[in-house]
Amino acid sequence: MIKREMYMSRIRPFIGSELIKVVTGIRRSGKSVMLELVKQELIESGVSTDNFISFNFEDMNYAALCNAKALHDEITARAKSIQGKIYLFFDEIQEVTDWEKCVNSLRVSIDCDIYITGSNAKLLSGELATYLAGRYVEFVIYPFSFAEFVDMYKSVIPQDSIQQCFHKYLIYGGMPYLGKLQYAEEPVRQYLCDVFNSVQLKDIIKRNNVRDVDLLERIMAYIMANVGATFSASSLSKFLKNEHRNVAPETILNYIKYCSDAYLFYQVKRQDLKGKQIISTNEKYYIADHGIREAVYGGNMRDINLILENIVYMEALRRGYTVTVGKAGDKEIDFVCEKQGDKIYIQVTYLLASEETIEREFGVYESIRDNFPKYVVSLDEFDMSRDGIKHKNIRDFLLEEKWG
Repeated sequence: MIKREMYMSRIRPFIGSELIKVVTGIRRSGKSVMLELVKQELIESGVSTDNFISFNFEDMNYAALCNAKALHDEITARAKSIQGKIYLFFDEIQEVTDWEKCVNSLRVSIDCDIYITGSNAKLLSGELATYLAGRYVEFVIYPFSFAEFVDMYKSVIPQDSIQQCFHKYLIYGGMPYLGKLQYAEEPVRQYLCDVFNSVQLKDIIKRNNVRDVDLLERIMAYIMANVGATFSASSLSKFLKNEHRNVAPETILNYIKYCSDAYLFYQVKRQDLKGKQIISTNEKYYIADHGIREAVYGGNMRDINLILENIVYMEALRRGYTVTVGKAGDKEIDFVCEKQGDKIYIQVTYLLASEETIEREFGVYESIRDNFPKYVVSLDEFDMSRDGIKHKNIRDFLLEEKWG
């Protein structure tokens, strides 16, 4: 079990507090493991496992507890025989009808520390905001970073070089379970297809009562084919029209939002760096795990430029940055990453193979006059830094403890 210290260091300060810890993220990204890591820390600090009450609501054994009243009654009954603080762990809480009411009531009626996981961003909207406003902290768990992937991969195949690790990461992505499959090609592909189908069926179609599954599949395929490419709902509408599907842009936006709510796709807005305002058209989308794209759609090595962008974007999110695409006149900077007043700019490319490419990638920074760090990252092995702009090999960049 990889320790995932990046997340534990964020959760740790809240262990034992009255705030509800909400762990969200795409299905199979390791949310349940985070609960196990919290339990481990509690045990090491002297808490008895007798004080833990855990339920995974995707387990049919707990089907009878999938409504607020039944769950509340069960916890209250069990609590009577437990001495001291009770630690409640609820996995995939969205399966429980009106769970917010139950959790809010438990929070005030018994001495407890509550941890919940869910695979949908809607978990934190609507009624939850009413019942639990200001009383929870959210932690989004992402698939493995390259550093985490290396830890797991090297425990299975220790003889491979860091370059070989990165090549596997490009193809397989970072879903934590792949280590248990020994990174064997066919089982990995099968597993990632199953994860995708599960997200599509459980977290998108069923949760949102999607009627037109064919349309949803076409939209998802289009976004996967175009990760990192700028497009609008109206351009997608025109594309679908060519496929003899007349669809309003609003419908397309709804379907994309369902996918984003399931943490499958992430929308990146564009920012005018001179006027400082967000541009409301032509966003980009990236996928939570590029290994899923390879398994379902293919072409990661063919579209390597986009996949490298996807990897860097997801790494920036992991590190807690707010990310936009920067527009500077007629030029575009791949990522403007901001966190607590700090900012870094990142330009991603496959190889700086020609003078023209070098000029293009470094030249986007010409009009940016501030002193924040500016990077060009690529797969080149030689350092081509110039004019105060840092050039980094992408593997090294992803493995750096701190950016900036």
